[in-house]
Amino acid sequence: MPLLKAWRPDLPGVAEVLHARFDEHAYPMHAHDTWTVLLVDDGAVRYDLDRHSRGAFGDLVTVLPPRVPHNGVSARPGGFRKRVLYLDEDQLPAALIGASVDTPAISDRMLHAALSRVHRLATDPGDAPLAESLLVSALDRLSTHLSAPARSPGSLARSLGATAQSPPSTPAAHALRDLLEAHLVDGLSLSKASASLHFDAAHLVRSFRREFGMSPHQYLISRRVDLARHLIMAGHPLGHTATAAGFHDQPHLTRHFKRILGVTPGLFAR
Repeated sequence: MPLLKAWRPDLPGVAEVLHARFDEHAYPMHAHDTWTVLLVDDGAVRYDLDRHSRGAFGDLVTVLPPRVPHNGVSARPGGFRKRVLYLDEDQLPAALIGASVDTPAISDRMLHAALSRVHRLATDPGDAPLAESLLVSALDRLSTHLSAPARSPGSLARSLGATAQSPPSTPAAHALRDLLEAHLVDGLSLSKASASLHFDAAHLVRSFRREFGMSPHQYLISRRVDLARHLIMAGHPLGHTATAAGFHDQPHLTRHFKRILGVTPGLFAR
């Protein structure tokens, strides 16, 4: 059975802290509206990001940007143990999204140690001022890492959206993602998306899957689970959370929540 602890600390800019151990769970492709700063304390995680297979382990600090789908599975027998800071989108510049997609793994023991200390301090409200100071310094150091490499055309395109150099699928995929984000709760049919974006529906689906590694519907469901997670963290009852996040009912939420996060909403709430 997975072990999991999640809470919203008294730290500006931190949407959630997550400490978890999974023996068998494999995260399917999903996306968050936050920056994900990941430390893997035991084992190793293999994940796909931007159509490339990558790994998180040891002293690496892994940074995944908002709304870029990724998955995750243990790279070794025995599972993995991780700590995660989910940061509000404005905690890092949007211009760094491309760099974090190109180079999500940062090797910096001082940065790793600082983030580890933030995790320890985040468990005690009395340590919040020190934790906040350490986090500000850590994010400044992290931003320096992401800003340092020469930006590639691919990373620039991902930061700014479609460009003249983008492959044919990119404009349609990114336009559809933005439209889905605007209709997370009420949903959007492919026919309406096609009429709004002036792309054929089949082209939209093909383009989205090619760009993000998942179907538009899978993306929508994963973001609804992410929204439900925020609502649970804020103390909303599960019945209200299900409908407020766009699910038909609580069983519908439970099915997808457990599939993506490896635990039921009830266990997550506890």
